[in-house]
Formats: sequence, C-alpha cells, structure tokens
Amino acid sequence: MKHLSITVKYALFSGLAMGINIAVQRGVGQIVRGPLSLYIVILSGTTAGLIVKYLLDKRFIFYYRPPSRSDEAIKVLLYLVMSGFATAVFWAVELSFDALFDFTAARYLGAAVGLFLGYSLKYKLDKRFVFTQNTGHEATVKIEDRRSQLCKPKPHLSMPR
Repeated sequence: MKHLSITVKYALFSGLAMGINIAVQRGVGQIVRGPLSLYIVILSGTTAGLIVKYLLDKRFIFYYRPPSRSDEAIKVLLYLVMSGFATAVFWAVELSFDALFDFTAARYLGAAVGLFLGYSLKYKLDKRFVFTQNTGHEATVKIEDRRSQLCKPKPHLSMPR
C-alpha cells in the first residue's frame, strides 16, 4: 500500500467510502419512511462513510498512529469538524439533485458528485488542520532524508601553506 501514490489511495478510499455511504442510504431507505426519511437516510450513509474514511485516512494516507487516546480523541474531533465542511458541500449537491430531478437515481448521482467535491475539499482541510504532525512512514522518510543530508561527507578543507 505504501507504493501507491497518495492520490490513488485517496481516490480508492473515497470510492469505497462513497460506495458504503450510498449502500447504507439505499438500505436505510428501504426501511425508514416518513417526512424526515430523506434526512435520516442521508445521515445514516454519511455516518457509515465517515467512520470507514477516518480509519483508512489515518492509517494509509497520513500514516498517523496516535501516541495516546487523548490525542486520538482530539484528531477524531478535528476530523469531524473538517467533515462538517465537506458534508455541507456533499449534502447541498445531493439535495439540489433531489430537488431538481424527479427520480431517485438523480439523488444518488448527486450524492456521488457531492461526495467527490466534498472529499477533494476534505483532503486539503485534513492535511492542513487535522494530521499536521508527521508520524509513521511519512515522518520516517523525512527523518531519513534529513539524516542522509547531515551525514554526507564534507569536502576536506585544507589550510593553504
């Protein structure tokens, strides 16, 4: 997994989370009925996708290993806050598609478009505000690069005679 580019991994994980999100929406949509059913369906799918995405992002995108439970709790909280921004984009697009087009598949298409846009924003927010400390593989690579720079033999300077 380390040899795939971050872009490829992020796209794969986003696709997986999107698939889980939409599958959960469809499943819950078969059970829940009523005036608030659309919002219950969307919230259920979003929650399922969010859990999967956090676990994959922290381990394989940002190589984050929490040093303590309190640190993990802070990261989860920050991740949820950043997810709020991405979710607002996602829900706005999905609800717009639902309002503009009068067939169920349009809502799912809107969900896919909204999730793509939301995840694009989310990566930038997570990189900047959530997973700001280098840990794991990424940090090891940077440390090794720095160490190799420091340990390079310096040209021997001799004093003129």
